[in-house]
Amino acid sequence: MPLAEIADRYRPLVERFPALSLIGGTRLFRVSLPEISGTGSEILAKAEWTNPGGSIKDRPVSRMLLEAILSGELSPGRTILDSSSGNAGIAYAMLGGMMGYPVKLVVPGNASAERQKRILAHGAELVRTDPLEGYDAALREAHRLRDSDPQRYFMPDQYANEHNWRSHYEGTAAEILQQTGGRLTHFVAGIGTGGTLTGVGRRLKEQEPKIQVVCVVPEAFPGIEGLKPLERPEDIVPKILDTSVIDQKIRVSVEQASDHCHLLARSGIFVGQSSGAYLSAAQEIARRDRGSRVVTVFSDLGERYFSTGLWER
Repeated sequence: MPLAEIADRYRPLVERFPALSLIGGTRLFRVSLPEISGTGSEILAKAEWTNPGGSIKDRPVSRMLLEAILSGELSPGRTILDSSSGNAGIAYAMLGGMMGYPVKLVVPGNASAERQKRILAHGAELVRTDPLEGYDAALREAHRLRDSDPQRYFMPDQYANEHNWRSHYEGTAAEILQQTGGRLTHFVAGIGTGGTLTGVGRRLKEQEPKIQVVCVVPEAFPGIEGLKPLERPEDIVPKILDTSVIDQKIRVSVEQASDHCHLLARSGIFVGQSSGAYLSAAQEIARRDRGSRVVTVFSDLGERYFSTGLWER
């Protein structure tokens, strides 16, 4: 659901900043795969790359910022600060710049060049951390910066902010239920901050406990951008992640994710690495559980990955 339809309290801000009305309300479409023909199964995907920032992250970031403005936590002159693998950073930069707030973002040094350039285009400041230390290093650095000057910075902390998962509970999941008529057997996604799995999973389980929520688990190295495997003791588990909604996990390799990105590109859908991973898992379910109706999200634009080598073959 678009922001203005989720809560009347957002309406004045949406009217003041009309671009906010472009967030949410993405289409659900059928993905045709020869590999599942004859199984009686169906795969459906939400076109999240059509959000104005080019990714699903527009949903939680807009909600976190609007709630902070309405509560007074984000007051004029304060700098929005957070860590990101890139897509949330773009949403922060785009929305913060639009609403007149300075933005500082901490990203791993290996965040794709396209993401970094988009962030800078919106006027945000970038802080890069050691790519070998992953997303957790960026998160720790963002907390260090916030603690060094708490009056200057407002840090939504997307890994711990309940408005992250609530944006998916009230928006993404509500749209899925409306668009499918509540007729689905599985929902597939992965863990970045945990917001999508937690919010969508909770809403779907309330509607129909039999719906299976499937978590895609990537390789630890070289990894799939935006997804956390959470298999090492030292990995930071997002505070908002509700693991109780997860019914099963499916491991997906970088090669499988890449293969499915190329498969989608040849069918006219140009999306990023996590979308390829989700499709790989959805295909496995569709082939295994005949007659299933699997819903997933295609999270971002394929253009964000030219510099990563994803499309070089």
